[in-house]
Amino acid sequence: MPNKFLTTPLKPPKAILFDFDGTFADTAPDMGFAANMLRKSRGMATLPASDYRAYVSLGGRGMVGVAFGVMPEDRDFNLLREEFLNQYEKNLCVHTTLFAGINEMVASLEARNIAWGIVTNKAARFTTPIVEQMGLDTRTAAIVSGDTTPHAKPHPQPLLHAAALLKVAPHECWYVGDDERDILAAHAAGMLGIVANYGYLGGRDPATWGADASIDSPLQLLALLPLR
Repeated sequence: MPNKFLTTPLKPPKAILFDFDGTFADTAPDMGFAANMLRKSRGMATLPASDYRAYVSLGGRGMVGVAFGVMPEDRDFNLLREEFLNQYEKNLCVHTTLFAGINEMVASLEARNIAWGIVTNKAARFTTPIVEQMGLDTRTAAIVSGDTTPHAKPHPQPLLHAAALLKVAPHECWYVGDDERDILAAHAAGMLGIVANYGYLGGRDPATWGADASIDSPLQLLALLPLR
């Protein structure tokens, strides 16, 4: 399938970095479950998973926003968000799975000696256990969580930190994500930004984000790699 964002050949990367929720792993089932547990504890009916899915990349803010219609400026927001995070921590990796094709795609990168890493706004208290349970911690040299550096995406610092861990110059990296802030962070870091169209997307149109390319499945990323 032609890539509707790709107009010129991409420069070959020495490393590829990935967002986690909605790009590398489908965490929506466990995130939505945690939000519904809060609703049930208040005698409210659970919501369908589809209501939560588009907003998973917003983390606790997105989940309590869908579940209770509250915003960060609302009085009950902080309490609900913390309750959600505590509930989610109890069931981090029950129904969470890697997206289809991720294992094969990563194996191909490794075979080509292309380093890879994960850069997410998810806090380390959640990222680390999930990555370990999925056996990814032994395969990547860079796992940067939302609280690893003083700034989170769309600030470029997390991506720059990951590039330093991989000992690769930022301009030799690609970053793949499913949210506009991923593309903003990539470009601010001097990296190419690629949209994962199969991800959550926040209910927005990625065609407006100024990405360098897009993919409709993880394995499509391999088609963007220049032949060596």
